[in-house]
Amino acid sequence: MNTPDAQRPRSELLRRIVLVLVSVVVGLGLLELGVRASTWTWLFAWPNFVLDARRVLADRDSGRTVHDDRLGYVPRDGYTAAGIAIEENGLRQTGPLLAGGARPLLAVGDSFTFGEEVADSETWPADLQRLTGRRVLNGGVSSYGFDQIVLRTETLAPLYEPQAIVVAFIADDIRRTEMRRLWSADKPYFDLDGDALRLRNVPVPPRAPARETLSFWQRTLGYSFAFDFILRRLDQLHDWYGDHIRVHPRGTGERISCLLTARLAELQKSSGAKLLLVAEYDPVVWDDPRFAAEQRRLTAGLLACGRRNGLATLDTYEAMAAAPRPRDLYVLWHMNAAGNALIARQVAAALGLKAP
Repeated sequence: MNTPDAQRPRSELLRRIVLVLVSVVVGLGLLELGVRASTWTWLFAWPNFVLDARRVLADRDSGRTVHDDRLGYVPRDGYTAAGIAIEENGLRQTGPLLAGGARPLLAVGDSFTFGEEVADSETWPADLQRLTGRRVLNGGVSSYGFDQIVLRTETLAPLYEPQAIVVAFIADDIRRTEMRRLWSADKPYFDLDGDALRLRNVPVPPRAPARETLSFWQRTLGYSFAFDFILRRLDQLHDWYGDHIRVHPRGTGERISCLLTARLAELQKSSGAKLLLVAEYDPVVWDDPRFAAEQRRLTAGLLACGRRNGLATLDTYEAMAAAPRPRDLYVLWHMNAAGNALIARQVAAALGLKAP
């Protein structure tokens, strides 16, 4: 039988737990108000920061891209914005051709090939066109994984019958092959079946409404400016704002991407076009030695797979490292005009093409 004296310690413990919880809640509330008051603006506006970020991305992408059942999305034909013009089949404009007649060159890749942060004339495919006098088709698509890059190459090559195909990538494209969804956009992916690949998630589902992509914590903590402030200082907003769904364990993308170079080799054989596999680098490589070592390891592995399958390869690292300040070859995240011109010169030399 419990006596009043025996019950007192339990009730005292409960009171202390409640007191601690109330203190934590009050403290966090005061922290939230304090951080908001420091900016003044956010003291009177209480949006869900994650939801707003995803809506902005969805609005931008819905204007600039169109859904594609096989690739997830492609640039929208006829889209124009400051410095950007999209032509037929989602190709970015590369400018007027001064001389012609030869079969075109096809460039496929991610945002580094598309040329984010620069105008049409400042992308490396546009530079390559001026250098060689050959029509260069810019089939780059921002945020693509290496799997999507290969699938888009297989889509465009039969349409244009290019003389040569340049497939460019950064190391992060390898990681992207492990995902079913990236930045709120569903994508195709490959499963491993022994030494074979099986294409999955095709037809690719349309983009889900932004609100439906939020987790419980994003629905709640997404309203906290203090939490957003802390994650921003820790440089952790990428995954907090990003809507990514992983289908393969980390590291699986290396094997998937390696096997995908065999598909490129088959395309090279069937099309008769010389295929060049090109490695580019994001700017953090020049800021963080440990990150750079891992990126170079991933890059070297994929290039080695390409060579084993009979592809020509180009690693642009040494050419970039030879610049006085490699970091100056970027705008913010992507290559600037000078950086893209350097890449174009390297590609032209690797293809054995000279200015007319």
